[in-house]
Amino acid sequence: MHARQLKFCSSVIVTNVALLLAACSEGADSPGMTTAGTGSMTTAGTTSVGGSTSSSGAGTTSAGTAGVPGGSAGTANGGVGGVATGGAGGAAGTGVGGVAGQGGAGGAGGSAGKAGAAGGSSGGAGGGSSGGAGGGSSAGAGGSSGGSGGTAGFQPCPASGACKIMPFGDSITQGFNVSGGYRAPLFHLALAAKHAITFVGSASDYSVPTVDGTTFPKNHEGHGGYTIEGNNGIAQFVSSSIPNYKPNIITLMIGTNDINGNNNLADAPNRLGKLLDSIFSRDPNILVVLAQIVPSRTDGTNNAIKTYNAAMPNLVSTRVAKGQHIVLVDMYAAFTNDANYKQSLLGDNLHPNQAGYNGMADVWFKALSPYLR
Repeated sequence: MHARQLKFCSSVIVTNVALLLAACSEGADSPGMTTAGTGSMTTAGTTSVGGSTSSSGAGTTSAGTAGVPGGSAGTANGGVGGVATGGAGGAAGTGVGGVAGQGGAGGAGGSAGKAGAAGGSSGGAGGGSSGGAGGGSSAGAGGSSGGSGGTAGFQPCPASGACKIMPFGDSITQGFNVSGGYRAPLFHLALAAKHAITFVGSASDYSVPTVDGTTFPKNHEGHGGYTIEGNNGIAQFVSSSIPNYKPNIITLMIGTNDINGNNNLADAPNRLGKLLDSIFSRDPNILVVLAQIVPSRTDGTNNAIKTYNAAMPNLVSTRVAKGQHIVLVDMYAAFTNDANYKQSLLGDNLHPNQAGYNGMADVWFKALSPYLR
């Protein structure tokens, strides 16, 4: 497509969270859970996962009563933290205070969890130093001494200068059908919110010259027709792109070509997991925003896509438990929430049109904005 100045607006599909798909036969392809500190996670789509329930009351004392179990962590919806209610501290002990129970994990997302009441004058306080980290911008406390988290615990972007984002995936990341793909409307949203971002990567095609009168950062790591791994797999770029471009954040959507090409579908989630591990082994301080891939116009392909997408929450939660920073967004639902998406949001069997890319940008931005400066 010819280069032109574009002004994008977030008009299409705004789900709680979303994720991407990309694929193409000639160049088609595809490229959450929020980690705050080392603890909880949240899927930014229709699925929400709160921190795990754990005891938040006072431990047993020599003369006191065991603390009341803490409430479960609040769930997250749309990236905003649910209220995590800590359990009461338990009755005061008359003897030596018992060992503090573990605090429940904080609610993932932006809002702070509500702290549980402290124990009695001699009883152990509810919560404890091992309370789970809250996701988002504020920590959700498991009890009166619940775990901390949020942006205080993890901030991928530098205090000054532009935050470096590496769009990573296949032709959908590249922007096939629409120059700039989701990258141009995402840049527009960042400019409008006065966030300083730039895009990095070894490729620069399918771009536009300016957005809103500002020079568009055209680099990316989207490769048409690529799968997860192999000779035409994006996994090969991890060893060069991360050390060369030092991204703070990676927006990752991949797997469309694996599915469209019927490439050992049962093993596709395992290949994606290895890709994630490769990224974090190169830089454990990167934030990965992983997208479930977008649907196609073919119902049979969509059944395989849904199976692949359904494996992602477990891939993410396993790595969040290790302290890795990863957010899952649901791009599939962002499209299928429109009953007419096959015509209104897709330009061909696999790739979005302008409205579809605009909707993808909305989803990415909702997941990214808590971390941008």
